[in-house]
Amino acid sequence: MADPVTVATTTIDLVVDPTPAPTHITTTDSPTASDDRPEATPAAADDRPGPRRQAADPFSLTEEELDGDRTFAFDGDAWVDEPTPVPATGWRRRVWAVTGGRINPGPTPEEQRLRERMEAIRRPFGGARTLAVVSTKGGVGKTTTTLNLGHTLASIRGDRVVALDANPDAGSLGHRVRREHGATSVDLLAEADHIFGYGDVRHFTSQAESLLEVVASDDDPLSARRMGRPEYERLLNVLRVHYNLVLADCGTGILDAATRGVVQRSDQLVVVTGPSVDSARAVSYLLAWLREHGQAELVERAVVVVNGVRQDGSPVDIDSLVDHFAAQVRAVRTVPWDEELANGAVVELDWLAPATRQAYVQLAAAVVDGLGDEVAGEGGTGR
Repeated sequence: MADPVTVATTTIDLVVDPTPAPTHITTTDSPTASDDRPEATPAAADDRPGPRRQAADPFSLTEEELDGDRTFAFDGDAWVDEPTPVPATGWRRRVWAVTGGRINPGPTPEEQRLRERMEAIRRPFGGARTLAVVSTKGGVGKTTTTLNLGHTLASIRGDRVVALDANPDAGSLGHRVRREHGATSVDLLAEADHIFGYGDVRHFTSQAESLLEVVASDDDPLSARRMGRPEYERLLNVLRVHYNLVLADCGTGILDAATRGVVQRSDQLVVVTGPSVDSARAVSYLLAWLREHGQAELVERAVVVVNGVRQDGSPVDIDSLVDHFAAQVRAVRTVPWDEELANGAVVELDWLAPATRQAYVQLAAAVVDGLGDEVAGEGGTGR
């Protein structure tokens, strides 16, 4: 047994191999080798190699990086043929049905225009928007326009749309939908400090089949609470937090402080007139009054609705009436007479004649066209 050799504090039994070690092998722990080599100095911390760089995650590339890579050039939409829409009516529909869909003549020009209007109505916009539906004469269909415009916007857009009865003189908007409860705008205002989410507001609205929600006014003649300008402004502030579109069915008195407050906080006006000289004169006065009181831009962006136009002719030249308002506002739309709208009761879009439904689609497209990101009233987000 060889003699023990002590290295540091550890004792190792060293066995000596009688065979000499090859001369080309140098052991680093031998005294001779350590004497011949200079003492190594530890590498500085900054000179030490860092961790290996991880490969970039391809799913974290930015649009700028992808645009700079000409080899990316991925356009999957161009590789797929978009199917031709199926015609809905007429001989085109019959050809498509008889051939089992093998021959598709495509939609009619009117159907194509309807598709384009639907796409226009669905166009997104940032923030919330308020529409003030106004008129200075009763009986022209202001509440009916508010309701069916709201039905159309809610059913096509799919986002949150609410109509507020902003008539301080006991409006009737709440009676034009099936009420889910008896809550009114007065109740909502009383709980405004406790509204923290959409679910809280929903307790005070009634929802139609179109998904339009309505906040009814308090029409109790014994109620001691009268809604004024501050109250309606606060209601608009609450609703704009939780809804994309707020339609305010205003009273007929533009000189009323409550109506002026709603108009000034709106992003767009929808001005309703009947197909008569008397109604047109009243609306002309309204537009002139607004221009003289600092709302010229709001008038220019407005949409005028000529409501209740009879298809069997009218003693008033409707084309001349439309041209009169077209020179003052952004768009003019007509809505035909419909018996379902004349009774002043609950109404749904499906109950209306096809021509009436299409008229409201045209109106909705014109309204949304004026709700770009650059447009907003005092209570809005764009200005």
